[in-house]
Amino acid sequence: MDIQLFNSLTRRIETFTPLHPDRITFYVCGPTVYNFVHIGNARGPVVFGVLADLLRRHFGRVDYARNITDVDDKINAAAIEQSVPISAITDRFAAAYREDMTALGVRAPDIEPAATAHIPHMIRMIEQLIESGHAYAADGHALFSVASFPSYGQLSRRSTDEMLAGARVEVAPYKRDPGDFVLWKPSTPELPGWDSPWGRGRPGWHIECSAMCEAHLGETIDIHAGGVDLQFPHHENEIAQSVCAHGGKPFARFWLHNGMLTFDGSKMSKSVGNIRRVHDLVREQPPEALRLALLSAHYRQPLDWSDTLIEQSVRTLDRLYGTLRDLAAVESTEQAIPAAVEAALCDDLNTPLALAELQQIAARARQGKLALDAENSAENHQQATLLKSELLAAGRALGLLQQTPEAWFGRGGNADEDARIQALVDERGAAKRNRDFARADAIRLQLQNEGIALEDTPQGVRWKRLS
Repeated sequence: MDIQLFNSLTRRIETFTPLHPDRITFYVCGPTVYNFVHIGNARGPVVFGVLADLLRRHFGRVDYARNITDVDDKINAAAIEQSVPISAITDRFAAAYREDMTALGVRAPDIEPAATAHIPHMIRMIEQLIESGHAYAADGHALFSVASFPSYGQLSRRSTDEMLAGARVEVAPYKRDPGDFVLWKPSTPELPGWDSPWGRGRPGWHIECSAMCEAHLGETIDIHAGGVDLQFPHHENEIAQSVCAHGGKPFARFWLHNGMLTFDGSKMSKSVGNIRRVHDLVREQPPEALRLALLSAHYRQPLDWSDTLIEQSVRTLDRLYGTLRDLAAVESTEQAIPAAVEAALCDDLNTPLALAELQQIAARARQGKLALDAENSAENHQQATLLKSELLAAGRALGLLQQTPEAWFGRGGNADEDARIQALVDERGAAKRNRDFARADAIRLQLQNEGIALEDTPQGVRWKRLS
């Protein structure tokens, strides 16, 4: 089964094959650790972690790198404000980031390079660019000459005017061209800095990822991924630097970009005050429900984050874990990922379809349990075992259903009661589809007597408790 991926560089779906059959190289842009990350920053690690596992199943070894940006002007500003070294800021928030990603079921990357550990690599790459005529030194800075790279803009497909506007170009007398971007910049005494041929200073943001990719994965990598907001200027500049530093060799063969998150239809923004931090959310909501919500839309599409989305994700997991709880007496065996789920993921990481297939398997598992209850035969027991095993395997492909039903339902609150109510709502829906209106009416009356109101919405029937 081939893996098909949408390559942002070519704007088409392509069959993925690794450059080297014994090793896949995969780089994802990681966080700048000056504060807690928001939920939009978690989408890439979640979805691209699913892809990394898919690649391992098909090809074996995957060298999966996700960096830590631990030198940046925002970090510097926080350190100055708090009168601490930058490491006091970066160590704290890098640890928090790892903790929050673990809570979301994101496996640690194989390689986690930190920018400050690669300053010599960056200086060497800048020197190569200057020697080859693609960069120049001026007034304590080193800058990349955009005019020296005719293919600049190939990833974002932007015109020169659009790129100048989008890059928030600094008007500086030392630039040869307004679009030239900084590779190295001088540091004043209160700022962190390193000795370099251009004086004491610090790297520009873009050179960091290029140097870390080269140091750990090589000059040409298989896949580079990140949020679509990084496509320009960050990824565009990475391509220019790396291709020119490596004598024209391609930098990344596949570029993958995940869509952005909105919040109740509006862009997440500090000024609006609708930023939702992962560090808070994993303490307010079941982390597995947050993970499911992040996988609920195709990774290339925008995802609208809302309380309703989280609520729906919790109820979905209630049903899935309820199925596993009902099958507690049935043993399970290690199974390959079900073919329908694997096919969905091979189709440009189609997680919504994979989730739909997982729920179909759960529905068949519930039918298998009913058959087993009706007749405890060897054949029915074998079928129930197979269906439970397939459900667990399907969950494994998405990083779901990795805890016991007892752990899920024992997380606090009224989760068990909510699952019972949702099961009645689902039963009522099935009864209506089967034209058993007497049973459907009886369930509605039962719920009404328990203080539960039903509401028809475009997404289906929802319920709420009446005060």
